[in-house]
Amino acid sequence: MRLSRMLPLSSSAINNGSHISSSTLPPSFYSLTPRQPSINPKNPVTRNFISLNKSSFSPLKCSIFTNKKNMSTVCSSKSDNGSHDSPFQGGESFFREVLASMEAVYLSRNPTAKAVLELVGSVADDQICYDHFAFRTFGVNGYGIDSMAKFFLDFGYTPREELRFPAKKLRALWFSPPSIPTSHGGSGVNGPLPRVFVSELLVDQMSPQTQDIIRKYTEISGSGNKHAALASALGSLTWEKPLHSEFQQLARESEYAAWTLVNGYALNHATISTHQLKSRLRDIKNLNQFIEKNGFKLNSEGGTLKVSPDGLLQQSSTVADSIHFQFSDGLTESVPCSYIEFAERLVLPQYSNLPIEEVKEHHRRDGFEVGNADKIFESTSKEQLTRKAA
Repeated sequence: MRLSRMLPLSSSAINNGSHISSSTLPPSFYSLTPRQPSINPKNPVTRNFISLNKSSFSPLKCSIFTNKKNMSTVCSSKSDNGSHDSPFQGGESFFREVLASMEAVYLSRNPTAKAVLELVGSVADDQICYDHFAFRTFGVNGYGIDSMAKFFLDFGYTPREELRFPAKKLRALWFSPPSIPTSHGGSGVNGPLPRVFVSELLVDQMSPQTQDIIRKYTEISGSGNKHAALASALGSLTWEKPLHSEFQQLARESEYAAWTLVNGYALNHATISTHQLKSRLRDIKNLNQFIEKNGFKLNSEGGTLKVSPDGLLQQSSTVADSIHFQFSDGLTESVPCSYIEFAERLVLPQYSNLPIEEVKEHHRRDGFEVGNADKIFESTSKEQLTRKAA
């Protein structure tokens, strides 16, 4: 399978960590967040969605892709902590509370992610730092990358590089966080902000039947695309529940499409920045062994460790959890939910002589790699979910 190369733009790194603590939703969200059932890791849980239709929120004011074939962005310089110099905009506390709500929904629905975070954090009382958050979207009717990106752009994130996946009929764009001071040792959503990776299905390249289903639900959603971040924070679909037969049609053609139909704007995965760990698990190979020895299944597509051509970006991920989803016709089926990823960014060659204690995030490899990401996408595939653990 031939993969397109990433469009080159200047890159600089981001200091992106967050420590998972027992953070909960802020009080202002308690009355809005759907109550989550207790989770048994051995059994999927049933999800009840709130559907968000038309509302009076202000319309989208930006478009990231000005041309279907090309995109140009201007990259700002980096500060000592690895973030770009674009200033944080808006209310910082509000922004962090939204991220906390997205994370809370993600952890409540994905027992593997929650267990792995707790397990890794228990080693040497380590802090967990996030490398990035990832979301999936439908590239049609304003429901693509722009819909989720709008929230992050409003708070100072910067578009960086576009990646394309022709075989999967996907494209993606990642965003670097704004420069923002954090206290030493800041963690979780109160620490350095993560990168954001948003992908979209190129709907107009799908079959007429699949296009019709996707257009049907995005049109039903009305102005739901204007509230992507809200939907993610609430764990809600912005469209009505689909028919089981419609889910099956999408799954036959694109597992990415089927996932997005039933999960919407939910956080697809969070990624642990392994090199920011203090224990021996900072080496991703050690971390992978540790995860498997504790009974968790890793995505085996292309090998459990995905390595960029320059060898400086190494990634792995668990296989997604499953959750019971009740379709609009009353049928219930176990569908893939989300997973957790691990990323180690090695020191760039020009900084190889720096003492390890002086190495900062911006001295390390930045960005993403098409070949790695293409295999990470398979974490929600039926093949991986049904594969027996090694």
